[in-house]
Amino acid sequence: MKEEQEAVIPLVEERVVVDKRTVDKASVRVHTHTERHIDIARATLEHEEVEISRVAKDEEVASLPPVRTEGNVTIVPVVEERLVVTKRLVLVEEIHLKKIHRAQEFTQPVELLRQRAEVERYETGGKPKQE
Repeated sequence: MKEEQEAVIPLVEERVVVDKRTVDKASVRVHTHTERHIDIARATLEHEEVEISRVAKDEEVASLPPVRTEGNVTIVPVVEERLVVTKRLVLVEEIHLKKIHRAQEFTQPVELLRQRAEVERYETGGKPKQE
């Protein structure tokens, strides 16, 4: 009988190992410049005034008249009681309040700031990069 021989065959396997490293290829320098310029701020300023006038009436009324508005005039009745043989309500006067709308233009120089940025790129070795 013959002896059988076993053959051993080694198996080989390759594996990949990935590694990363940082490499400086270029750098960037950023300069900011602040500029000053004058601009004009504009606004319309509004206000109201009340013009007061008294209108004599001296009319007898049965009851207190209400406050009323005619156009842009507000009328406030003023009454008094007068002793006569009988008591009567007499409209003595009205106070007329007239609204007057006025507008005035306003301008004011205002200093504003604005920034600009300049970017310079440099290759490794300090040479400016061509773009």
